[in-house]
Amino acid sequence: MADMLTGRIVKGVGGNYYVMTEFGEFVCQARGLFRKEGISPIVGDFVEISVIGRAKSTGYLQKILPRENELLRPKVANIDQVLLVCAIVPQINLDVVDGFLMVCEKQGIDVILCINKIDLDADRHYLEVGRAYEMAGYRVLYVSAQHDAGLDGLRAAMEGKVSILAGPSGVGKSSLLNALFPQFGLEVGGLSEKIGRGKHTTRHTALLEVGDGTYVVDSPGFTSFSIAHIDKKHLQYCYREFKPHLEKCYYVDCIHISEHDCAVKERVGIDIDTGRYERYVYYALGERQND
Repeated sequence: MADMLTGRIVKGVGGNYYVMTEFGEFVCQARGLFRKEGISPIVGDFVEISVIGRAKSTGYLQKILPRENELLRPKVANIDQVLLVCAIVPQINLDVVDGFLMVCEKQGIDVILCINKIDLDADRHYLEVGRAYEMAGYRVLYVSAQHDAGLDGLRAAMEGKVSILAGPSGVGKSSLLNALFPQFGLEVGGLSEKIGRGKHTTRHTALLEVGDGTYVVDSPGFTSFSIAHIDKKHLQYCYREFKPHLEKCYYVDCIHISEHDCAVKERVGIDIDTGRYERYVYYALGERQND
C-alpha cells in the first residue's frame, strides 16, 4: 500500500474525517495548513491523504482536490443532484423551497422536488403545489414514506448518481431513507411539540453507499434558509422558467417588476406560476431573505 492515497470524505465528526479509499476507510485529521488558509474539508470532497498508521487505518488530509460544486447548507461537495424533500403537511414553506432552488440554480446543480406525506393530504393539495414547479421545469415526485407510495420512482431517480436528501427538519428525510434502504436504520423523529418545528434526528452529514455507483448523502435538516449571498440583480437567472424570456424584454437591464414591455411578466399565469413570480418580486425588492 502506498503512503499517499486518494479517496473521498464520507463523514466528518469532531475534527476527524472518514475517507474511503481503494484500500478501505481511513480516519484522518486535517493538516494545520487548511486552518491557516481558511479551507474546511467537507463531506464529498476528493482528497489526498498520507497514511500514518496502516494497522489502525489512520492518516492526515494533505490536499483537497478541485470541487465540481459545493452546497453551503447542508455542507457537501461534488454531488450529482439534490432531492429536495418537503412535507405537504402541516404546510410547505414555499419561501424555503424557492430559496433552495435558487442556490442550486446558481451552482448548476440539478434538483428533484420530493413532496412527502401525501397520504395525509386528503384534498390532494400536493398536486397543485407540484404543478407550479413542474411548470418551472423541475421534476416532481409525490411520495409517502409511511405508505411506500412513489418510492420506486425515487429509487430509480437515484440510481447511478450521488444524491443528497435535503430539506427542512421534520419533513421525513430519514423516514424516506429507511423505507428505501432499511439496512442503515437511521434515527427518525417528528415535529417538536414545543416549537412546532422538526427535530434534527440526523446530526452529521454522511455519504452512504447504497449500490454500485449509487450514493446518498444524509444531512441534518434546517428551519430557515438564506439567499443573502445572491445579488438581487442575479436572482432572475436563478428562476429556470424565466430564462427563455430574459432576452426578449424591451429593456436590457429589466428586472421584471415595474418595467413595461417585459417578456417575463407577460408569461405570468401562463407558463410562469403566479405564486413563484410574486415571491420573486419579494426577493428582488429585498423584502424577504429567508433568514
